[in-house]
Amino acid sequence: MATVEEIARGISQVMADAYDGAIDDDGGTLETGLKRDGFDVKLIDKRVNDGFGLSLNGNILILNYEGEVSVKELKDKNFESDVGQTLADVLKFVKKHYKKVTGNTLKCKPAGEMNVSVQSTSRVHTWVEAQQRYEVQGMEGIDMRNPSGEELCDQSIRDWLALGTKSKKAQNDTRKKEKV
Repeated sequence: MATVEEIARGISQVMADAYDGAIDDDGGTLETGLKRDGFDVKLIDKRVNDGFGLSLNGNILILNYEGEVSVKELKDKNFESDVGQTLADVLKFVKKHYKKVTGNTLKCKPAGEMNVSVQSTSRVHTWVEAQQRYEVQGMEGIDMRNPSGEELCDQSIRDWLALGTKSKKAQNDTRKKEKV
């Protein structure tokens, strides 16, 4: 069992090592699972623009992916499954690099469905944004219960709110009493 801090530090190190053009231990480019990994900058004019981000919210790991797509790719009937495969490849890289950095395994399972959004600014520029949430298993130090609104309020806030329910007139209030 790993603490939240250990997992967050490991994920942070994975993100720090996953920049565009990163070099692995063998001197080659680091394969992150993105489309841009297989291209040589010297051989092509247009770079493939895509990237990913990770965030940790409690025991939920959120993987965000963003990349440019062509209209031809959008019309493909397997477009959504291709985006899902890209997310799976990125998660595979994250798990592999996390193991390399920390020595521990990152166990996570999908929590919910993948969200995919396609947007365009013109007929030429179109991009996809995808998000998948994963439940990280083996975390200690996380309170898994959902507190109610009462439990989230501090005692000082509850005392302040209780003042409004008392109908005492302030000493410096000189207004005449209204007839109702």
